[in-house]
Amino acid sequence: MGSAIHPAITPDPPYYAVIFTSLRTEGDNGYADTAQRMLALAREQPGFLGVDSARDGLGITVSYWASLEAIHAWRDNSEHRAAQEQARRWYECFRVRICRVEREYGFRA
Repeated sequence: MGSAIHPAITPDPPYYAVIFTSLRTEGDNGYADTAQRMLALAREQPGFLGVDSARDGLGITVSYWASLEAIHAWRDNSEHRAAQEQARRWYECFRVRICRVEREYGFRA
């Protein structure tokens, strides 16, 4: 019996991954609604390819993008910028890493 959760389906490399690793602060402080809106907004952005996310204490979200230009456009999106300004309300700490994906492999159920 298969799971309803699957890794993002991405095109053949190369493409880019933005890895966002974080520790949350206590309480929601509007985080859940904003996170849901940011995901919906990211999906509308040209060059967005998909996202994988997990949280069990340490949160790791990896978004996949067609180009560095698409990543920069997302970073500079005005609604995304406004959400970024709330980071200290939602995170004890975070790191953003941008990587070029050269190869991928695996299997699908």
